[in-house]
Amino acid sequence: MLKIAIPRIRITDMVMRSTLLCAAAMLAASAGAYDQKPQSTQAAAKLREASAARPNIVVFLADDLGYLDTAPYGDPNARTPNLARLAASGLAFDQAFVASPACAPSRAALLTGLMPARNGAEANQKAPDADIRKLPAYLQSLGYEVVAFGKVSHYRQTGLYGFDHFEHDTYHDPEGIPSAVRWLKARTSKRPLAIFVGSNWPHVPWPRSNEGYRPEALSLPEKTIDTPMTREMRARYYAGVSRMDQELGDVLNTVDATLGRNTFVLFSSDHGAQWPFGKWNLYDTGTRVPMVVRWQGKVAAGTRTNAMVSWVDILPTLVDVAGGKAPQGLDGQSFARALKPGSTWRGRETIYATHNNDGNVNVYPMRSVRTPKWKYISNLHPEYVYTTHIDQYVRNIDDSGRYFPSWRRSTDPEAQQIVNSYYRRPAEELYDLEADPAERNNLAADSRYKKVLQSLRQKLKVWRTKQGDTRPVEGTPHFQEGPIDGKVD
Repeated sequence: MLKIAIPRIRITDMVMRSTLLCAAAMLAASAGAYDQKPQSTQAAAKLREASAARPNIVVFLADDLGYLDTAPYGDPNARTPNLARLAASGLAFDQAFVASPACAPSRAALLTGLMPARNGAEANQKAPDADIRKLPAYLQSLGYEVVAFGKVSHYRQTGLYGFDHFEHDTYHDPEGIPSAVRWLKARTSKRPLAIFVGSNWPHVPWPRSNEGYRPEALSLPEKTIDTPMTREMRARYYAGVSRMDQELGDVLNTVDATLGRNTFVLFSSDHGAQWPFGKWNLYDTGTRVPMVVRWQGKVAAGTRTNAMVSWVDILPTLVDVAGGKAPQGLDGQSFARALKPGSTWRGRETIYATHNNDGNVNVYPMRSVRTPKWKYISNLHPEYVYTTHIDQYVRNIDDSGRYFPSWRRSTDPEAQQIVNSYYRRPAEELYDLEADPAERNNLAADSRYKKVLQSLRQKLKVWRTKQGDTRPVEGTPHFQEGPIDGKVD
């Protein structure tokens, strides 16, 4: 395969020097430390004026929350009043997608504006390359204080991204959100602020009780086998969703009390739920996520958009919103135009997504290209058996996967078909998303769609070549299912 070299966005000495000088000048202006010469006074005044005009930025990230799993997006089960309140005061995106359906590569794509093959974080647990410029640096060069609380990057990788301050980035750290609230209430700086807040919910382990959700009353998602244990664990998942929503409410209340009206708020999730066909999958249940933007006086309240956007687009959008120039050479593009009231911008024509592995667990490399109507998935090694934490570590993480053995033991033909489609997949998958939004009917072998298949296959091939997506996948693949009750912990 022809490999096209694409330069990475690196911090050269010149850029670093320029960034530091800009930040120093902004700080000096804020402190009134300029010379009293006419030209210097005028320059300082312009810098102060520019800084004051920049909006504060708040980014709230949920963990393992799919597009369809909240009230604003049609789930009749989920209790998410704070997210509903945010959507009622802002713009809800109906076609937002992550770059990869696993924590580390998804968050690295957001924080670099680059897809996994270009930023180096292709497998879960991997950090992006050290010499790539990260989102905090772009905002700091515009005079922002940039801070992170909770799970913003992949846990302890937060320190690699260049935040001015960060706290409580360990696994399921309960102080992530409370620390953000305390810090905001105590803050006295007048610099524009960009604060990133990451909830651990509804990532496993889910709450030990269903916290008011009635398992027998739940409606279950597509491609789910209805067993008592499935319903019990699904109720616990929703309990985690509601905990996330409460944390969102705490942050929104504090933001409204401390930062004022000129505040840009973005809510989203890093990928779908840890549920079969969700996380670690390129189906929409793995890559399509909720996203809401609120900006009082700038974004019309209670509106929706079908503009297709990717998480790599968030970095250039935040730079754009902050008054900077959207960086060149990124995979992302600003979607600020979608925020204007009455916008008819349709967004991207295509969405690309990738998945490789999570250590030696879900080693199943796949790539996809999506249009508003079609989804094409290339399973690079269909001879592998698809496996994840769900079926391998059934009794781990507080039993959050213990419903899956009930799926495998079912003798119902439809249940057996669902389990088989979980473990074994063809080389190519093609779905008509308008007729089949649940992606159940694979059309790749249907001769009526041969031209569609060939066109999307070629698009994906060209894109992978431009990305330099040629590195071998790490991890040891699986060639058979594991024990029904999972591995011994």
